[in-house]
Amino acid sequence: MRPNARYALGLLFAVNLVNYIDRQVLYALLPLVKAEFHASDAMLGTLASAFMAVYMCSAPPIGYLADRTRRAFWIAFGLFFWSLSTVFSGLSRTFVQLFAARAAVGIGEACYGSVAPSFVAEHFPRNRRGEVLALFSMAIPVGSALGYVLGGALGHHFGWRSAFFVVGLPGILMAALAWRLPDPRTGAEALSVPGLREYAGLYRNRSYLASTLAMAAMTFCLGGFAVWMPTFFNRYWAMDVSRAGLVFGGITVAGGLLGSLLGGWLGDRLLPVTGKAYFLVSGVGLLLALPAGALAVTAHSLGLSLAAVFVTELLAFLNMGPLNGVIVAVTPRPVRSMAFAANIFVIHLLGDAASPAIIGRISDAAGLRSGLLFAMLFLGLSGAICLWGARHVEEDSRAAEEHD
Repeated sequence: MRPNARYALGLLFAVNLVNYIDRQVLYALLPLVKAEFHASDAMLGTLASAFMAVYMCSAPPIGYLADRTRRAFWIAFGLFFWSLSTVFSGLSRTFVQLFAARAAVGIGEACYGSVAPSFVAEHFPRNRRGEVLALFSMAIPVGSALGYVLGGALGHHFGWRSAFFVVGLPGILMAALAWRLPDPRTGAEALSVPGLREYAGLYRNRSYLASTLAMAAMTFCLGGFAVWMPTFFNRYWAMDVSRAGLVFGGITVAGGLLGSLLGGWLGDRLLPVTGKAYFLVSGVGLLLALPAGALAVTAHSLGLSLAAVFVTELLAFLNMGPLNGVIVAVTPRPVRSMAFAANIFVIHLLGDAASPAIIGRISDAAGLRSGLLFAMLFLGLSGAICLWGARHVEEDSRAAEEHD
């Protein structure tokens, strides 16, 4: 592994960690925000939806620009902007101000999400990208867990605003390091500007479509899960926000870490056996996560519920490295930033831009448990799409290799 590759992976893992801390910290604080602003569950759900709507709409134009300019600029700018917006979340004095600050976080994170996965993967050979992207994706459960834990603990002891100040400041300081990241593209590749035909070709790529739609269905469920599970523990198991954040955060980091590592390892080990490996590992995991998730929210004992949450997250996180690996494998290098940007747009448009608010509305009408059970159905849909994508991935990978 080249020194530049190790440095890029290490730094962007740390940035991804901060990314998910800042994204998830709000969800441990929802009971406190609800009490201060007298908000309904549907209103609380719109805080997550505001972030996701801006995030997904910002990603395509940023991806277009990133394919044509210095990608490290977008990583550094995005990190600085979302971190500053997180600090401003803590300065909010009305629900509308908090809504606006959380929406602004989406602009910064779109800069990062459009660029970082392909930027990391391109530092490594093809046969290592599943494992590398799994390592990169380990920051998702760890950062999410830290967001829940820090949010719950700081909110419980010092008030919900303090949590935004504490988690927002590190990213502002890290932006200078991100600015200096070396780009794996050669000079000729950086000057190779894709046209509309190349971008339109993404939506004729069946493996790219399958990966994106599978991630969208998974994100519909897991996005709602991330927003509402701390509140579920608070409401159904009488945990205070500190304990709910600690418990859900601990389960997320354990299940997510193990799932991400296992999924990347399995995908790369099976890839010499079959080019369908990334899709097969993802699809089987997601199909098995459906019954585990249903058990998590219907169990009649706290211990069984917690165990089922762990199994659900472990199985669902198997796909983190492999599905991103599929996108890298089946898209030509000049359009990869846009490929990930378009992926972000679709997975959040069809996924967690809507699901937290939908779950909130179902919760107001029929209870939070019913809302979460509805969301679990999308894990099964995601798994089925992965199995369909496995039929086409080998052909699409060969086509991308020929183009490169």
